[in-house]
Amino acid sequence: MDLLARRHFSTAIDAVAAVDARGFIIGAPVAYALNVAFVPLRKKGKLPGAVIAEAYALEYGAAELEIQTDCLRPGARVLLIDDLIATGGTLLAAARLLRRLEVRILEVNAIVDLPDLGGSARLRQDGLAVHAFCSFTGE
Repeated sequence: MDLLARRHFSTAIDAVAAVDARGFIIGAPVAYALNVAFVPLRKKGKLPGAVIAEAYALEYGAAELEIQTDCLRPGARVLLIDDLIATGGTLLAAARLLRRLEVRILEVNAIVDLPDLGGSARLRQDGLAVHAFCSFTGE
């Protein structure tokens, strides 16, 4: 978490958005260290108030992520954080939600990338900057 925060100390950031649930463990302390807002992207039905949702495929089915519609202003500069990049489906859904709120995603950050599963490549193909602190090859 310190490495992630230090990586962005000199970056103009408005918020850290993190994916339910392990992303919260990383994203919340990084937001705290950077003194910016923390925005949770939660599984369907967990957030109060007005939300928008994005469906995505899982290896074993489908799921939906939600974000509150009033949590970020258009143009906000956001880091998107999760613990792991595997196939990229969850992070792509999170990015679609953030884009629907018209924010600027500065970078997708993760602790671990599993590049053989193609997620980081899919994120980059979608125009996202990606940084992971370590990667492990092999499925």
